[in-house]
Amino acid sequence: MFEIERSDSSRLSIVQRWALAALGGGLSVLLGLALWLTPSARGLGTHQQLGLPPCTIVQLMGTRCPACGMTTSWAHLVRGQLLAACRANVGGVLLGVLAMAGAPWLMGSACQGRWWGWEPTERALLAGSLAAFAVILVDWFARLIGT
Repeated sequence: MFEIERSDSSRLSIVQRWALAALGGGLSVLLGLALWLTPSARGLGTHQQLGLPPCTIVQLMGTRCPACGMTTSWAHLVRGQLLAACRANVGGVLLGVLAMAGAPWLMGSACQGRWWGWEPTERALLAGSLAAFAVILVDWFARLIGT
């Protein structure tokens, strides 16, 4: 993957700090946007409030794609409506929770110049990514079977 360059074993470089700040800031913006949106009662389609088109998979095939309901799940999640968020998209809930935890961790690490509490390894990032992907696919298959 990529190597993390450091002048000593625990300090983050200025480039790494800016990258972490940008990533943490981006996640914060997405969470703020989710708070601004009104969750769709249908469980999907909240993204259309941003001027985006309806899901192409739903339009062409009449079935939801793995990402259907993710924006809606985030809009419910930031309001503390966990059950409604899970009904919209469990994978979206997982990603939203990771964003809620990750944004302050990334920003804090960037400000401090060192990883806050835990330094991510390539293995941990890969395992986390695969686990999130698996949850998204299982949720999607469950919705497909249920329809």
